[in-house]
Amino acid sequence: MSPRKTFLKLVAGIVAALTLLLQGPAIASPGADEQRDLFRQVYADVERGNWDSVDALSAEDRALLQEYVLWPDLRAAWFRATISTTDRDILEAFLERHGTLKPARELRYSYALHLAGSKQLDRFMRIYRAYYQGLGVARLDCIALHAEIEAGNGDRIAHRGRDLWLTGHSQAKECDPVFAYMREQDQLTDDDYRARLALAIEAREFTRARWLARSLEETLLEQANDWLQAQSRPEQFVDTHRQRADNALSREQLAYAIERITYRDPQKALELWKRLESAYAFPARLRHATRRHIALWTARDNLPGAYDLLTSLPLEAQDEEVMRWRARVSLRAEQWADLLNDVAMMTADERDFEQWRYWRGIALARSGRDVAARTALEPLAAERSYYGFLAADELGVAYAFEHDALRPDESIIEALSRRQDLVRARELFLVGLDGRGRSEWDAAVAGLSAEEKSQAAVLAHRWGWHSRAIATAASVGHYDDLALRYPLPFRQSFEQHATSASIPTTWALGIARSESLFMRDVRSHAGAIGLMQLMPATGRQVARQIKLAYSGLDTLTDPNHNIRLGTTYLGSMAARYDGNHVLATAAYNAGPHRVDRWLPQSGVVDARVWIENIPFNETRKYVRRVMAAETIFHWRLTGEMRRLSDRLPQVEPLPADQRLASR
Repeated sequence: MSPRKTFLKLVAGIVAALTLLLQGPAIASPGADEQRDLFRQVYADVERGNWDSVDALSAEDRALLQEYVLWPDLRAAWFRATISTTDRDILEAFLERHGTLKPARELRYSYALHLAGSKQLDRFMRIYRAYYQGLGVARLDCIALHAEIEAGNGDRIAHRGRDLWLTGHSQAKECDPVFAYMREQDQLTDDDYRARLALAIEAREFTRARWLARSLEETLLEQANDWLQAQSRPEQFVDTHRQRADNALSREQLAYAIERITYRDPQKALELWKRLESAYAFPARLRHATRRHIALWTARDNLPGAYDLLTSLPLEAQDEEVMRWRARVSLRAEQWADLLNDVAMMTADERDFEQWRYWRGIALARSGRDVAARTALEPLAAERSYYGFLAADELGVAYAFEHDALRPDESIIEALSRRQDLVRARELFLVGLDGRGRSEWDAAVAGLSAEEKSQAAVLAHRWGWHSRAIATAASVGHYDDLALRYPLPFRQSFEQHATSASIPTTWALGIARSESLFMRDVRSHAGAIGLMQLMPATGRQVARQIKLAYSGLDTLTDPNHNIRLGTTYLGSMAARYDGNHVLATAAYNAGPHRVDRWLPQSGVVDARVWIENIPFNETRKYVRRVMAAETIFHWRLTGEMRRLSDRLPQVEPLPADQRLASR
């Protein structure tokens, strides 16, 4: 480094230190905006292994960037990209200095894998023993075992290797050479293969079971193939049941085949099961489990005879899920006496949930027991929730919004804002590395006291980091600060695009909060992305319709574009279902093809009853959450109470032409 660069770096360091001492929190220091801009300017190139963009900075800018709290993240990104060519002494010095930071921990893991892949097993083992031994990281554990084999210590690995072997699921590919060695050395016996085969069958990993069985006797391979047929062609498997002996294995396989058929056609499954029950000596465990499964799916699919199937189950099979669906079937049929009995038979904990308190109150009211109904519903109407709002509607009383802002303690907030771990988390959020920022925030606040967490929620809200504010407040039971829990980020975009889509802004906000807590970059397990959680294919399709340039992930993680696409799609769902927000909300979550199947074939259904009978637990909860959130957002935006019941129109069948098209 030149004397000039050394001098500039020294000056920058002194300035940064004085800033911390004289100006307060690091996040408020002069130059922070410039540091963020510089970081954003070079990060993408550095992440691809190109350090030239950093070298191209002026000496002053580079010195400023080096003093930034995220400088270690920049260096770690470059090391990860150049791990096969970088100077290992420099890399290891970086790990030694910054090893407690998350980017360094991630780099260490990548470095360990690189050392193993380049056969530098001595260096790998030093890292493994210091940081990973005993943590149960199968990939690294197997590399370590392989290193022992390479070092001539194969006799040491049998116990640890067998623990890794005994899983019904796929194991890390790094374990394959270890298992091969153990098999050659008779450290894995046929009994070990049989044990893993049993675990694979238990985990329903039948392809793996077949692979394991190929090393064993022919009968085990035949059994594995039978399991595969029961899984992929269950009706054919049941049709050929007469070829099978009445033994424990055949009974398990036949019951599993019936389970598979039930998901698609519960009535067909019941018909076939009745035949099998008379032909095989199924143990009580299998009989009860299979009949329970058929009964539940008959209820979920709203098929005739569901209530009789549920109530005829033996007591040992009538668990809470059975009791819930008994109540839902009674509710759908408006059998109020049965509903009251179903709720009464639930456990005390289950009866105490809001949904059953509400429906018990409604059943009492519909049975003419008005005083008892009011007694049941009045405490619930004091709750700020979906069922609380419905109870208030039934009683004709005002909603209990009960907004109570968290009271800031400025001394605690100032101390928190100076904490280096929270400073790092916030800076990651501000430069666009939201996911990394959330991870570091959550780790930092986990060790705080309850009062500190409350103040951290206030701090995150001030920063505009709404997902962390909401989650942190909830973690200590603070639910009454509605400005914090139901914020109005991107308000202009929501209002503009919701208006263009002819839907209420409050509905769009309710969807976004329920989907992502307003996280612009979040990705679901199913692959949905962004504020309003759009699948890439849906985003592409809607973008084409509205002539919006579509760049995949970049488009979906841009808040304005995501809101535009999401509100447009939500508007199309509203149009599909004639403005019924309940059906459109369900379709936004589960897909319109499913909602079409859930609609009544004839007649109309109360929307509250329809919601309660949604077959998917996730979608049922989602619809309730969105409808309640929309109610609160309306109050937040207007100061006025709007009845939830007024936005629950009756659910009607699809017109015949649409029903045919849906099928």
